[in-house]
Amino acid sequence: MKSKNLSEKILRLIKSKGFNNIELDPVLETKYILQRSGENFKRLLFSFYDLNGKELCLRPDLTISSVLRFVQNKSNKKQKVFYSGEAFRKTYRKQDSIIKNQIGFEILGSKDKQKEDREIIDTSIKILKRSGFKKAVLKIGNVQLFSLLINKLSIPRRWKNRLKRHYWNENYFNELLKRLETNLDIDPVFVEIDKSRYLKMRKLENSKEVAGRSYKEILDRFDMKIKDPRRSSSGKINTKIIKEFLKIKCELKNAPKVLNKFFQKYGLNIFVGKEFFPLNKINNKNLRVEFSASSGREVEFYSSMIFSIEVKKGKKFKNFISGGRYDELTSNLGFRKVSAAGAAVNTSVYE
Repeated sequence: MKSKNLSEKILRLIKSKGFNNIELDPVLETKYILQRSGENFKRLLFSFYDLNGKELCLRPDLTISSVLRFVQNKSNKKQKVFYSGEAFRKTYRKQDSIIKNQIGFEILGSKDKQKEDREIIDTSIKILKRSGFKKAVLKIGNVQLFSLLINKLSIPRRWKNRLKRHYWNENYFNELLKRLETNLDIDPVFVEIDKSRYLKMRKLENSKEVAGRSYKEILDRFDMKIKDPRRSSSGKINTKIIKEFLKIKCELKNAPKVLNKFFQKYGLNIFVGKEFFPLNKINNKNLRVEFSASSGREVEFYSSMIFSIEVKKGKKFKNFISGGRYDELTSNLGFRKVSAAGAAVNTSVYE
């Protein structure tokens, strides 16, 4: 009863901030989930086929359902929405529930991103206050900082794409760092073979095709492979920079100074200002505010600002609210790009 009353209080608070309640379809086309999260995610879905042979699934997440509703309705106006309901996902751990209750709120089709990012965080802090937890920590990060770092490193383009694509999969990402550190994907024998083929093909007519590809396409590919800017030691240096960046944690007010000092240390032309951290002044002595470079890596669709609020329950801190900006989500689902920011409340914390 206590958890139900608290959920109702949270929903009323969100509504009082100008968000409109919407109902979400409990069933989605499986293709939208796979387009975003890949085939490996399919094993976690409760999927089935309808009478016409279309593959469907119970919604594994409410955010994707909300964003799909917005783009499928072809709305062009800014919308402030909130919702509550159940998400369904398989689990390998007996202690984890396959049904998760969620409360979410979003601003879709926004114009002033900085202002609306602050509104999402401010609403989350008000929810925290209403919930009555005595101690909490607000962690803020920005995915763009990682992308800026990777773009400035002297590593091949294919490696930059790999690291950014798999940033969210921490275990595989760490495997990639080991390969980068030891240059395991560079075989000197094959590099020499590629150089030999490259020089031979340079003498041939560029208009010819091999297996449906023009000589120019093949030459461009060889050129990219043999002009690998790494040396035997550069993999170690770049891996060191990435690992050191991901360990950066500090008070949020010190984040620009700490980050700029880090980038200057390695001669990287990146400047970080306050615009990376959209936050109004906080008057809450029980809330510690931190910057974490690796914040939010467990959620794949965030594109810039990202945050979480952890509350102390017993002796441990548990995730209570998490959110951020996900402007790329709709285009990754195969639709037009829509500006979007939001947050989700983990109701199991107070159940």
